[in-house]
Amino acid sequence: MVGPWQVPVADVAVTTASFDTHTGEAMAMGERPPVALINPAASARLAVAEAITNLAAAPIAKLSDIKLSANWMSAADHPGENQALYDAVYAVGMEMCPALGIAIPVGKDSMSMRTSWVDEKEEGEHEDKSVTSPLSLVVTGFAPVTDALATLTPQINLDQDESDLILIDLGNGQNRLGGSALAQVYGQVGNDCPDVDDPEDIKAFFEVIQGLNRDGKLLAYHDRSDGGLLVTLLEMAFAAHAGLEIKLDWMIDEPVEALNALFSEELGAVIQVNREHTEEVLAQFAVAGIETCGVIARPRYDDQVRVTLFEEPLLETTRQLTQRTWTETSYRMQSCATTPNAPRTNTTICSIAAIQGSPQRPPLILMTILVRRSLIPLGPPWPFCVSRASMARWKWPGPLIKLGLTPWMCI
Repeated sequence: MVGPWQVPVADVAVTTASFDTHTGEAMAMGERPPVALINPAASARLAVAEAITNLAAAPIAKLSDIKLSANWMSAADHPGENQALYDAVYAVGMEMCPALGIAIPVGKDSMSMRTSWVDEKEEGEHEDKSVTSPLSLVVTGFAPVTDALATLTPQINLDQDESDLILIDLGNGQNRLGGSALAQVYGQVGNDCPDVDDPEDIKAFFEVIQGLNRDGKLLAYHDRSDGGLLVTLLEMAFAAHAGLEIKLDWMIDEPVEALNALFSEELGAVIQVNREHTEEVLAQFAVAGIETCGVIARPRYDDQVRVTLFEEPLLETTRQLTQRTWTETSYRMQSCATTPNAPRTNTTICSIAAIQGSPQRPPLILMTILVRRSLIPLGPPWPFCVSRASMARWKWPGPLIKLGLTPWMCI
């Protein structure tokens, strides 16, 4: 969870070795199962690389300190799956990890990712059915951390009057859409998928990020993965409740290319830096051989989100609207799991704007209230969640109780 609104967008989990030290350990994961339907070896390479780009948010002394756990899942002996598994294992174990100087000391496998059954129909008919899972590699990376307090998060720092959000594009501008969330939305898989074209780019990227973090030049960090660049930027905005001014001028030439630029799940990251350090940061990446990077956005202090190409608007919306869309899938999955028979039309989601509090001025409200009339048939008072610390410090739930809301859970 990241930021005062506890948004689930963290790249890495960091723990300290004890309560009286700042050293500890970082853990992160990487996976790209949809890409395996196109290129199993690329899927495995991307899983390893994604674990590294996630871990890069934590202060780690050197890349070789990272160790990996590989969880392989495959439908063994299903046509084509044995070869796919071999290609993926060889790509990671014999090529990529040795090139990066990273070991895989532990792992596990599940080789029966296929099930079949007989579906009995009316009139005594039978139909053979089966479900086969595609090859999957889930990589868990872990490494010692030199200073847990120096861990970067995706939360945009709004204390800086002038700052830039810089995209480091490890896909070198290729913007391949195969296996992406966008492709799945349209019921497709794709033909051309992202890949790790050169492991040396991963090494250079990691070293530059770690150096910039040690020098205090980075204000926020978020890796680009599921959902692509647009989702990466929006998640950073969600954590800070900030707006965004996104400019695609250096990435594409025509509006028709915007979908590829915004939704491609190529490797990379977005970093926030003070504007006075922008040129120095870009120069460091150029010296390291990573030249496909540039300023992609700037934070806004209102709720507006704009995407433009050469000053022509391609998208104009709000942070609140996009965050509601972003959370809807999780909400609906949870509602099915907890109240599967509750009528969906009888559920109301009330979002109340949050104002960060201070000792002099308490927060207006730091939550999203979910009013499910099917669970509360009598209507008001409706439940809401507050923290014990907030109740003890500010006594602010009183006005909400007068509005027909009543404390439900203290966390």
